[in-house]
Amino acid sequence: MNTQLLKTLRFPLAAILAFALVRCSDNQAAVTPAKSSLKTSAADAPATKRQAGPSEDPIPVRLQPVVISRQSRLLQYSGLIASNAEAHLSFKIGGIISKIYVQEGDHVAAGQLLATLDLTEIDAQVQQAAQNVEKSQRDESRLTNLYRDTVASLEQLQNSHTQLTVATEALHIARFNRQYAQIRAATSGIVLQKIANEGEYVAAGAAVLVFNGTDNNDWVVRFGVSDKDWAVLHKGDNANVGIDAYPDHRFSGVITKLAGGADPNNGTYAVEVTVKPAGHKLAPGLFCSLQLQPAAGRSYALIPASALTEGEGLAGFVYTLNEDKRTVRKIPVHIAFFQDDRIAISSGLDSVQEVIADGVGYLTERSIVKVQNVNP
Repeated sequence: MNTQLLKTLRFPLAAILAFALVRCSDNQAAVTPAKSSLKTSAADAPATKRQAGPSEDPIPVRLQPVVISRQSRLLQYSGLIASNAEAHLSFKIGGIISKIYVQEGDHVAAGQLLATLDLTEIDAQVQQAAQNVEKSQRDESRLTNLYRDTVASLEQLQNSHTQLTVATEALHIARFNRQYAQIRAATSGIVLQKIANEGEYVAAGAAVLVFNGTDNNDWVVRFGVSDKDWAVLHKGDNANVGIDAYPDHRFSGVITKLAGGADPNNGTYAVEVTVKPAGHKLAPGLFCSLQLQPAAGRSYALIPASALTEGEGLAGFVYTLNEDKRTVRKIPVHIAFFQDDRIAISSGLDSVQEVIADGVGYLTERSIVKVQNVNP
């Protein structure tokens, strides 16, 4: 019976054993790839960590000292060259213009006749005044003789003297008016503008020609400045003048006139700069640019222009080293003005002795730096 039972159970046990072996084989196959995958992840983990970390290479920079200097801001303006001898020429008396002998742009010599009125009426007035003088002289001579003969009184003789004096002065006036019924050039110069024409009636003192004298080389530039600039300017301050006609030469000038009040039309203050021609030929209307150097100044911190970063308007930032000489800090500054390759800082650098001048474009407040050199 036992033998029969064993035969009966042989096939089920064999099947169970085979099934168990297959399951163990599957579990082994499943475990092996997992271990392989774990090893690969562990190998890759350090590389991933290294890529995410910050770079340890320091940024090379160069330093420049902050120089404290008393400076005045250069003021930039422009204008046109003119002569200080510019004049509006007119006749002393009214009348009809007979002849104008010049045109706009003509160069004239001192004493040259420029224009004249019709002298018919004026000459008649001179002749009339001369006749009155002759009559007064005859009257005085006759009364003098009568007074000697005690026929005429002293009062009559004195009245004749007065009449002669009045007639003589009237003749002087008539001759003077005739002289200034013509326009002559007082100095050599240029006719800038012709306002009236021949045949027109002009009143006494009405401008006929605009004239610019050039004999004394008293060339000037006139322009207006703002109230802030006017406050720091004074007579005698120097000016550097560039004239477009002479691009390779700079002219020296000086402020000779400074208005005491603003122009009501535009709110600016009139300034006149006298320019020294230094042997160069100048003419009215030449365009020029001016740099005004106020004598009064204040102390500014001067830094290289390359040290400024993130500038906007008159605000900007600079970098300086911390005490560890490896890290940096960012400082806000206020710009006063630019001067060549330097910047004048009005505030922000009171306790700073050096700024980073080269390499600022690569810096942030978390940067590590290496100083290449420190300029004395």
